[in-house]
Amino acid sequence: MLRKKGYLLILALIFVFSISTIAGAWWIFGGNEQATWDKIEEEGKIVVGMDAAYKPFEFQDENGEIVGFDVDVLKAIADKLGIDLDLQNTSFDGIIPGLQANKYDLIMSAMTITEDRKKAVNFSDPYFDASQVIAVMEDSNDIKSVDDLQGKVIAVQLGTTGDLEVSEMEGIKEIKRFDTIPEAFIALQNGQVAAVVNDLPVTKAYIKEHPEVKIVGEALTVEQYGIAFRKADTELMEKVNEALAKLKQEGTYDKIYAKWFE
Repeated sequence: MLRKKGYLLILALIFVFSISTIAGAWWIFGGNEQATWDKIEEEGKIVVGMDAAYKPFEFQDENGEIVGFDVDVLKAIADKLGIDLDLQNTSFDGIIPGLQANKYDLIMSAMTITEDRKKAVNFSDPYFDASQVIAVMEDSNDIKSVDDLQGKVIAVQLGTTGDLEVSEMEGIKEIKRFDTIPEAFIALQNGQVAAVVNDLPVTKAYIKEHPEVKIVGEALTVEQYGIAFRKADTELMEKVNEALAKLKQEGTYDKIYAKWFE
């Protein structure tokens, strides 16, 4: 009899554990649509994942504070929603897995909207137009267009659309992938690579401080940036889209753009 009771107790515990596990998985993978926004309202803040090494979109200033175009747009969105910001600096190649693991509520990190990424996350309405360009040293004459990348060693940031674009090219001698884009440019300046393929606004910002680097050829792509959300968080996405639309209508977005790009 005691053995039977013990057996039944074990079965009951297994059942409770199974239900808890299923409930947890449901929250993570599809049932947290209401819960995420409720959590944000309750805590009074929104947690954002970004790779703060991508000037002028997100980077750390001399005081270690994360600043940039994306940050200012986020602050304006947060003001519209009546909440505070909690910015989490993270590597770009692991940023979508981090979102899916609930480390933050959304991603805003100069992320290009792509079909592959849409399989993993939902995107807000586009908030920035960009493109991929080729950067070389000012005294370089070997590379003038994309055709000249054949047989060369090219630097990119790991997991970016620059990485994806170069990976599809034929005839590249080697692709060196770096965790941050400043590391890729340092490799260029040290002669470790022949060129860097990267987003135009970030490359232009780097050239302002390093005129020994130049852009060559035409843009390789036409891209748009979006804010990324977990698939279930449609309510949060709608609220962010509404706030973003208001910022554009009232001229706040244009003022932020002028601050960082004009």
